[in-house]
Amino acid sequence: MDYFRDSIQEKCGVFGIYSDYSEIDVVSQTYLALYALQHRGQESCGIAVCDDGLVRYHNDLGLVPDVFSRETLEKLGRGNIAVGHVRYSTMDQKSRANALPLVVRHFKGTMAIAHNGSLTNAAHLREELEQEGAVFHTSNDTEIITNIITKKRIHTQSIEEAVEQAMYEIRGAYSIVLMSPSKLIAVRDSDGFRPLCMGALNGGFVFASESCALDSIGADFIRDVEPGEIVVVDKEGQRSIKTHCGKPGGLCVFEYIYFARPDSVIDGAGVHTARQRAGAFLALEHPVQADVVFGVPDSGLDAALGYSRQSGIPYGVGFIKNRYIGRTFIQPTQEERDNAVRIKLNTIESTIRDKRVVLIDDSIVRGTTMRRIVKLVRETGAKEVHLRISSPPFVNPCYFGTDIDSRDYLIACRMTIPEIREYLGADSLGYLSVDHVTKIAENAKCGFCDGCFTGRYPVPEPEILPKSKYDQKIGEFKF
Repeated sequence: MDYFRDSIQEKCGVFGIYSDYSEIDVVSQTYLALYALQHRGQESCGIAVCDDGLVRYHNDLGLVPDVFSRETLEKLGRGNIAVGHVRYSTMDQKSRANALPLVVRHFKGTMAIAHNGSLTNAAHLREELEQEGAVFHTSNDTEIITNIITKKRIHTQSIEEAVEQAMYEIRGAYSIVLMSPSKLIAVRDSDGFRPLCMGALNGGFVFASESCALDSIGADFIRDVEPGEIVVVDKEGQRSIKTHCGKPGGLCVFEYIYFARPDSVIDGAGVHTARQRAGAFLALEHPVQADVVFGVPDSGLDAALGYSRQSGIPYGVGFIKNRYIGRTFIQPTQEERDNAVRIKLNTIESTIRDKRVVLIDDSIVRGTTMRRIVKLVRETGAKEVHLRISSPPFVNPCYFGTDIDSRDYLIACRMTIPEIREYLGADSLGYLSVDHVTKIAENAKCGFCDGCFTGRYPVPEPEILPKSKYDQKIGEFKF
């Protein structure tokens, strides 16, 4: 097992920029913004740029600095519109073919699209499109969205009208930035599962999965794109289409718990503050006598601070994280798997030895990594280890863009909480309650999806159809 897969993972980050100001290098701005969004996907990345109708693009497997050298950025040239993407795959395979943005040339022009989320009716739509003669080169949902938009474009007067019509057919989670030869379009699904915000930069407009990307390029935050909203930017300015708006929204609550960067503000609520509130609620729900509180880097740190402030137990730094190991680090042998935590994290003995510690993390998925972390803390000399988790137990799949697609490997589906505590080797274990998890984002201007904890989804639970056939290589077929 890959150490870095023993946690919930999110799919992608998107960015788009439109500027008529010739001094703005949209390629460089997109590159910097993708750096800020790198936490949302480390598998692949890409940039597409439009220069007076000519679209150039580059994408590949790897992190942003690995994929884009100075020479590569210079070859992309200059333009006035650009879209970028960082990717983490969920259901489909890791391959360069699935890297985004996806650029297509259709009957009425060229389109580049970057997408975050997952369609719940992807398999059904793909089968329909194939029966109509569509040819697919990838296994991602983005190509399905692109095919539907291009079909609608044949019979509509504009690309935004085609997008509006396509939204009646695609279901599930999607935050999209789309570039035509003359327009930049941002789209968010009617439930608002994934975040998308809007900013201004020197008279132009930018869109990003998180506000931290706007900060990184000096753009001013304007607002979040509403669930169901289509925002169009062209030489006439900015306008919105809201025919799909009106639902209360169902943002994935895990954006606040783990996915987003702490310095981002999503739908009106700061992520850093939300995580501290989660820790404070944990302290109220699961108090304990202890000497020090510390978190597992990085998303456990803010919750640990909140727990400390609420409980009065001193906050400490218990781990130092090795930031030079990527998420693709794999341990091929049992011994290497056992040592993985030591490679990723090292303890600070003065914080832990002879102390009763409260250890905070954001979630437990399979439990294998947390078991090793608890063992590491004990080996460092902790007298007691009290584990607190700033989310409820995962007991259901997610259909909207994370890699929890089955109950099979969820530890909370196989064990009771006392059994999990015993398996992990902790003295006590406490999860944040479902009642409190949707209260951590105070003043958020949206509703939340907590289906992975409760089984209650904002949309009907989809029929799960196998997608593996789309990832098979031709050589694998035997006749």
